[in-house]
Amino acid sequence: MNKTTAIAAVLAVTPGRPVVFTTGYACRVARHLADRPGHFYMTGSMGLASSIGVGLARATGRPAVVVDGDGAFLMNPVGPLTAGTVPGLPLVHVLLDDGSYASTGGQATPRADLPALARACGYHQVMSTVDAAGLRSAVGTALAGGGGPVFVHAVLAGPDEPVPPRVELDLGGHARGFREFVVGGRR
Repeated sequence: MNKTTAIAAVLAVTPGRPVVFTTGYACRVARHLADRPGHFYMTGSMGLASSIGVGLARATGRPAVVVDGDGAFLMNPVGPLTAGTVPGLPLVHVLLDDGSYASTGGQATPRADLPALARACGYHQVMSTVDAAGLRSAVGTALAGGGGPVFVHAVLAGPDEPVPPRVELDLGGHARGFREFVVGGRR
C-alpha cells in the first residue's frame, strides 16, 4: 500500500466525518482524491495535526479522524500525549508510516516502534496494518467502536503516484467552511 492507496482507504470510510490531514503530501493527495467540506488541509505547522484532532474531538464530543505522517508524529508528540490522557476521546489517529520525511526531501525518519509509542502515550487501542483493506477495516471499526482514542499504524511500501499540486485555497475561507461543517454537526 502506498500513500495514495492508504488515503483512498481512509476516505472510503469517512464520508461525512471531519478529517484533519497533516501538512505536506497527505493533504495534497486527499484534496486531489476527494475535496470535502469536512476535510481540514494543513498547509503548514508540521507536527500539529494530532493536536487539532484532539481539540476537535474534545470540543464536539464526536469522532474526529487525523491522517498523520511518521515524521510529523515524531516531530511533536504533544498531541498524542494529550490524546492519551483523555479516556473515551473519540479520536481515530491514522499514522501513515513510509519511513521518511517525504515532503521535505525524503530524509529517513528515526526508526522507532511507533505503535509502542502510541501505547505509552495512553491510546485506548492500537492497531497496525500493511494493506488498504486492513486500513479500511481498522478505521471503520474504530469509528463504530466508540472507545478511544484509537491509533492505527499504516505501514506504507512501494512507489507512490506523482504528488498532486499544492493546496491553494483561500485559507480563511477554507477554515470558515470547515468550522461551519463541524458546528453544523453534519455527518
